[in-house]
Amino acid sequence: MTTWRITRFVAGFFILLSLALGIEGSPIFVSPWWLAFTAFVGLNLLQSSLTQWCLMANLLKKLGVQPGC
Repeated sequence: MTTWRITRFVAGFFILLSLALGIEGSPIFVSPWWLAFTAFVGLNLLQSSLTQWCLMANLLKKLGVQPGC
């Protein structure tokens, strides 16, 4: 997998997990404050699309993951 695919996979996983933990109808509901984490991930995706810079992608490159799409 490339940095692009791993980054998007992790972002999607975090969004779905934080929604499951933050929505009261969910069987694994913990607190509505988990929705703030959903917003944080969304803001990071927005920021990376505008600036073309992503910390996670840079870290994955340093760990030897193949860069690219």
